[in-house]
Amino acid sequence: MALSVTSMEIRFVSTDDAAFISDFYLRNEEHLHIWEPCREEGYHSTDAWTQRLQERERELAEGKSAHFISFNPIEMEIVALCSLTNIVRGPFMACHMGYAVSKRYQGAGLMKKLCDHAIDYAFSELQLNRIMANYMPCNKRSEALLRRLGFVKEGLAKNYLKINDKWEDHVLTALVNPHSR
Repeated sequence: MALSVTSMEIRFVSTDDAAFISDFYLRNEEHLHIWEPCREEGYHSTDAWTQRLQERERELAEGKSAHFISFNPIEMEIVALCSLTNIVRGPFMACHMGYAVSKRYQGAGLMKKLCDHAIDYAFSELQLNRIMANYMPCNKRSEALLRRLGFVKEGLAKNYLKINDKWEDHVLTALVNPHSR
């Protein structure tokens, strides 16, 4: 599916997007399952997403997280998601970034565009000092994306997350705000 970076709509996620997010995960279940934790039945239902999105809207208002989507207005579907979570203030001023792209749109530069938007928001609006993003060593696409975004490898965490019912190592990376002092 050809979609130019300029025709993609980037915005905060809202409860109105529950059906679109449900559809995104159901369409991409096979594509994403190797990078995701096991989920209980119904996890990606529209009702379940409506509840989670209500919480995400509260967290955005409180400055605790920010969840973005890129949306294809022609096909009326989500292209990719990017989240800034675990936002910590005080002397740390940091967060974690996670992301997923639809199989049909991968390799088109759309994920980088969305991540660039989230990074700009983290550094300019939230005034954070660092963004951390982690990936499984076998995930070469994530490794390449994070490198293009300027993230630097900081280490390897053994048995870091339980993914697809198996404890997986993760490469730890971070991007530091170039305007922090």
